[in-house]
Amino acid sequence: MNAPTDWYKDFFHGVTLDLWRDCVPPEQTRVEVEFLIEELIIQPGARILDVPCGNGRHSLELARRGFHTTGIDISKDFIDEASKAAEAIPDAETEWKLGDMRDIKGEGVYDGAFCQGNSFGYLDAEGMDAFLAAVARSLKPAARFIVETGAAAESLLPKLPGREWYEVGDIIMALENRYLAEESCLETEYTFIRDGKKEKRQSLHWVYTAGEIRRMLQRASFKILSMYGSAERNSFEAGSQELIVV
Repeated sequence: MNAPTDWYKDFFHGVTLDLWRDCVPPEQTRVEVEFLIEELIIQPGARILDVPCGNGRHSLELARRGFHTTGIDISKDFIDEASKAAEAIPDAETEWKLGDMRDIKGEGVYDGAFCQGNSFGYLDAEGMDAFLAAVARSLKPAARFIVETGAAAESLLPKLPGREWYEVGDIIMALENRYLAEESCLETEYTFIRDGKKEKRQSLHWVYTAGEIRRMLQRASFKILSMYGSAERNSFEAGSQELIVV
């Protein structure tokens, strides 16, 4: 491996944040939040944990709908952005914490929690076990937890390109992917180009099968209720674009 295992500590700042903001349209966030509300079975006033929260797009939308949200993320830029955005929401009940996704304080605090995006896999198996145990401790009895990822092995590996590129706004992002089969880990080198300037970054993503994710959750004392292949609630199968575990 060329990328450091803690690559995520220095990855999310500057151009990567600018690109991420432009990647996700507001309508997608609204659809995802409606799915979360329905599957977490929560009502306004409930305390919800968003980890890692990025720039808080889900938590902010939940706050607009009357939920009390706590977002945890390792990116100071994202936490600062989320905190500032929350100031524009009347009567918003939000809390933003800068820290590692495993660093979740409190026991029996939250009425629901979720981990959206591809952050499930930023850590190796030991790290993911620690993360899930921390989430489990933080939840009230019978509270639900949702994991969403497009990087489960059944989704990622059948169509993984060696090279790919995207253009988002004024940013071009080129990726070189190398799957390390002996480690079940995807190593990616990113090249960002904007205004003629190039910037390179690297990441590692541990790739877990749906069965491994199920067993990780069960080790943390979660009961698996559903495994979907999309927010439309179709069954997860090889080739599904994403995996959503309730």
